[in-house]
Amino acid sequence: MVSCAPIRCGRAVAVLAATVSLSLSACAVGPNYVPPEDPPVGRYTKEPLKNPSAADKVRTRQGGSADQSFVSGADIPGSWWTLFHSAALNRLVEQALANNPNLEAAQASLRIAQQNVLAQKGTLYPSLTANPQIQGILAPGLDLQSPLNNQTQYLYSLSTPQAVVSYNPDVFGGNRRQIESLEATTENQRFQLEAAYLSLTGNVVAAAIQEASLRAQIEATRKVIQAQTEILQLYNKQLSLGQIAGADVVQQQAALALSQQLLPPLEKALAQQRNLLTALAGRLPSDEVSETFVLSALRLPTRLPVSLPSRLVQQRPDVKAAEALVQQASASVGVAVANRLPQFNLTATGGSSSTRIAQVTNPGAAFFTIIGQATAPIFDAGTLFRRQRAAEEGLTQAQAQYKATVLGAFQNVADALRALQADARAVAAADAAVSATNQSLGLIRKQYTAGAVTSSQVLIAQQGYLSALITSASARATQYADTAALFVALGGGWWNRVDVAPPPPETDPLKIL
Repeated sequence: MVSCAPIRCGRAVAVLAATVSLSLSACAVGPNYVPPEDPPVGRYTKEPLKNPSAADKVRTRQGGSADQSFVSGADIPGSWWTLFHSAALNRLVEQALANNPNLEAAQASLRIAQQNVLAQKGTLYPSLTANPQIQGILAPGLDLQSPLNNQTQYLYSLSTPQAVVSYNPDVFGGNRRQIESLEATTENQRFQLEAAYLSLTGNVVAAAIQEASLRAQIEATRKVIQAQTEILQLYNKQLSLGQIAGADVVQQQAALALSQQLLPPLEKALAQQRNLLTALAGRLPSDEVSETFVLSALRLPTRLPVSLPSRLVQQRPDVKAAEALVQQASASVGVAVANRLPQFNLTATGGSSSTRIAQVTNPGAAFFTIIGQATAPIFDAGTLFRRQRAAEEGLTQAQAQYKATVLGAFQNVADALRALQADARAVAAADAAVSATNQSLGLIRKQYTAGAVTSSQVLIAQQGYLSALITSASARATQYADTAALFVALGGGWWNRVDVAPPPPETDPLKIL
């Protein structure tokens, strides 16, 4: 520790200013972060991507053709859900974005990280603290020298207004690496927010599509139950007339019971789906949302933008968040290295001291001291070295997790593309089954009118037609859901968002810049 005699304040300020400038311009120890390179890949699938086309160009009864086309390199709109052209869906998404508490919590987490960065940046500059003191002192006795003119007075007061300037020069960049780490944490929280936004909108759209599918299945199942009930009533009448055996009636009763067994799970799933939509909108179950969804009110997007593979890692929020964690781990290595090097501290104290308050402004009462201090670790049983090694392994872990996230992102897109190709064929096949069973039902009805077939055959054909409707509704809902999954897998267009709310203004009345 070095203590200097009183010097001029201007010289001390110049010394501190020079030290700050040197500290800010010095190099920081540890690895400098280098962003990872984009994966060297030109497409998402093994072979060139083919558009989802329905077999034999079959046109569906709901939403037009099952065909869709991939538009390579096209941009994704920030409000991608509007491509389904459903006013009810648009309203519900807006409610969820405005009221969902998970999104609000993610926004607060981002603001916390931003404030931590600003707080850490303050360590790069000196701190100024006022430290006024007033002391009541009892002199030891008349035989000892007293600072007072009146030697008979034992008790006197000493007023010492002073200010303390303290500064820790960031010679090796430990503070700057800590700031870099916190900035990377902020970047991670930013993309965690985008991921929460994307997850919320994707969940709302998926839940709405699932509700529409359940409503279609419930409607078709009820029609199947009605048809089977009519068949059972006809069999009972024929049994009473001795036209059929009792085994036929029992068989039909079993078929009806099986169909009736399917209805309660569907109704339960619909009720739970309504609760899910209500919760996503930030409401309690008793305040259920008014929007309802049916497949006929949703339009299938037929032109699907597919981002270039080289752009995917820049568009996926989870990949960007993982990249930020790599930078955070890299900066942590620098912090660990800096902790093994000498640390410096400068403290300057200036003020005046007088037994009378009126004399504290007297130049003769002024004093000034500046102290420079350095500490360096000599022996710590390898603690700091092991912490550095742990930080280096943490960087290796973050890099591996980033690679895993990238692989998962490409898998998600490839899965969605493959699913849409299969969905087009499934929807076309299901609609072809609907068309075939409908034609069969029409022919059997004509034959029944002509007396060529029995009424039970008509009802059986009607049941087959209604079952085909259930399958068709499920296939169509799957195609809608996989279309939404593709938008989510490609990042959801968060870079085109226009609904970002500004942060709340700061109102700290004691803020000093």
